[in-house]
Amino acid sequence: MLWQNLAQRVLDWALALQAIPGPTFHEAPRAQWLRDQWAALGFTATTDPVGNVWLHIPGRGRGPALAVTAHLDTVFPLGTRLTARREGGRLYGPGIGDNSLGVAGLLGLVAALQQVGPWPPRGDLFVVGNVGEEGLGNLRGMYAVVERLGARVAGYIVLEGLALDRIYHRGLWIRRYRVTVRTPGGHSWADYGAPSAVHELAAVVAEAARWRLPHRPRTTFNVGRFEGGTTVNTIAAHAQAEVDWRSESHEALDRWAGRFEALARGRARPEVEVQVEVTGRRPGGHIPAEHPLVQAALAAYRAQGLAPQLGVGSTDANVPLSRGLPAVVVGLSRGGGAHTLGEYIETGPVAQGLAALTTLVQRLQAG
Repeated sequence: MLWQNLAQRVLDWALALQAIPGPTFHEAPRAQWLRDQWAALGFTATTDPVGNVWLHIPGRGRGPALAVTAHLDTVFPLGTRLTARREGGRLYGPGIGDNSLGVAGLLGLVAALQQVGPWPPRGDLFVVGNVGEEGLGNLRGMYAVVERLGARVAGYIVLEGLALDRIYHRGLWIRRYRVTVRTPGGHSWADYGAPSAVHELAAVVAEAARWRLPHRPRTTFNVGRFEGGTTVNTIAAHAQAEVDWRSESHEALDRWAGRFEALARGRARPEVEVQVEVTGRRPGGHIPAEHPLVQAALAAYRAQGLAPQLGVGSTDANVPLSRGLPAVVVGLSRGGGAHTLGEYIETGPVAQGLAALTTLVQRLQAG
């Protein structure tokens, strides 16, 4: 009954946060909400220069320090309708799982430790709601966390609402581009044959999409946005695409992303200007599956009747992993539709997820 009650509090917190817009670079209202919730629980949280919300709970000095983080930002732009709804055992709403539930889990973890102990925790506990995980945030919030804590903590636990069945101990290498093409443009009839910025950029994308990328190490290519032109009867003078390259291997990323850069720049000629701008880099890294932190996470989740699989992803854990610091990503529930307006979480597993997270912190600090 204890975990069910705590899970309901976590769901209430998640719904309250989900209703607050929080796209990357606009997390301040969500940060204020989190500070207010800590105050309601009797704690004083602070905000660092980049906007992260910090709660430091001093330990009794007999256990290792830990950092538990969850990102505040969402992918949904300002103006998105954030109405949530409940259908059976699901809660629907943009950002409910990624990552309103994760942030609510920070509050739930502390509330759980106060009830099941030990309290105060055996070692220092740093609980952080961080900014800049999504999109072009480039993990700036997590960089600030790691710069401040470094190896002072025995491990970084990154909380994602939808990661219940996965424990991530590997981080993908990522490179993102904004490719811009400019031409003189013209009239679709009178100037037919003049170069079109849309045609030029589309040719780059089409060629790259035909490449046979490796499955081992897995490497992917995506154009998330493509825009340009003026009207249907105008030869486009401007076009722009936002491109995402990912790989399990730094060498593979360098090879394929480098090939893409060369392809794009190769379209340049006197009447075609091509600009290739790197808009984001995420470092990869990993700790072995045998690492004590990974094994502790597996044991904590299995103790709740769960069967998590080890995985690789792009998360805040990329930052500590890239520096050789131990980090894992764990979750609170299952769901689907992440990064879409149909995003949802399953409410039933939240009690298991919260119990597993709490058990993980307890075991790590017990040494």
